[in-house]
Amino acid sequence: MRVLDLFSGIGGFSLGLERAGMTTVAFCEIEPFCRAVLKKHWPEVPCYEDIRTLSADVLERDGIAVDAICGGFPCQDLSHAGKRAGLEGERSGLWGEYRRLIGELRPKFVIVENVPGLLSLGMGTVLGDISALGYDAVWDCVPASALGACHRRDRVWIIASNTDRRGSERLQHQLAVTSECGPGGADHEAHRDKPAPDAMRVGSSGQGRAIEPGHSAANEHRQVNRTEHVLGWPTQPAVRRRDDGVSRGLDRSRLKALGNAVVPQVVEIIGRAIMQAEAA
Repeated sequence: MRVLDLFSGIGGFSLGLERAGMTTVAFCEIEPFCRAVLKKHWPEVPCYEDIRTLSADVLERDGIAVDAICGGFPCQDLSHAGKRAGLEGERSGLWGEYRRLIGELRPKFVIVENVPGLLSLGMGTVLGDISALGYDAVWDCVPASALGACHRRDRVWIIASNTDRRGSERLQHQLAVTSECGPGGADHEAHRDKPAPDAMRVGSSGQGRAIEPGHSAANEHRQVNRTEHVLGWPTQPAVRRRDDGVSRGLDRSRLKALGNAVVPQVVEIIGRAIMQAEAA
C-alpha cells in the first residue's frame, strides 16, 4: 500500500506504517531540519516542501500514485496552549489543503492525527469535510501511555475509508481487535481495553454520533504502571542538554521535531488494522 505522508515531521507516521507493511512513496514537509532527517532515513523517497503547492497533477507528473494519505496537520491553533484560533488560524487552517488533496487524489484510506483540542474546536468541520468527500470515518483518543510510554501524550486519531460498506465494517472490526494488541500482534495488559460502548463513527451520508470532548475508551480504561517500560520506552529521549559541544540551536531543533512528532507505535497498530482489513 503506497502512502503519501503529509506534514511529515521526522517520519513517525511513515515509520509506524512501514512497520505495518506499507510503503511511503512521498513526503511533504516544510521545516528544513525535519527534511534533513527524512533525507537521512528515506534517501530515495521524494520530499515536497509545501502542501499548498502539492497537487494530484504534480504527483502524476512525477509518476507517484498513492493508496493512502496520512498526516497530523498543524495543531498550534487548536492546542489549549495556543490562542485557539481553530481551523480559521493560519497554521491549523492548513487542514483545508489536506482536504483538497484527499479530494484530488481519492485515496482508499486517510489517517489524520491532532491534539485533543480538535474535539471542541473543529472536529465537526473535519468529519463533515471527510463525509462530504464520500468517506466513512472512525475516531478516538489514544494516549502514548496506552502503549507503555511514560508520558500521556493524548491524541485524536481519525481513520477514514471510501471502501464499500462491508469494507468499512471490516476496517472497524480490525481496529477494535488490533487495539487490544501491541504492534506485531502480541497482547499487552497495559492496553487491553475493550472497544468503547459508544464507538464513534461518521459515514458518507453525514450520519454519526457527536463526540464528547475528553471522553474516550482510552481515557477511561487504559492504565499504565509508569515504573514499567512495557515496550521498552525510555523516560527521556536521548537529546543532549548540557555543555557537550552541540549547538543550542540544534538542540532546540531536535526538541521541536520530537515535540511535533507522532508516536509510531500507535500508527503501527492503525496500519496493521488497515492491512488486515484489506486482506480479509
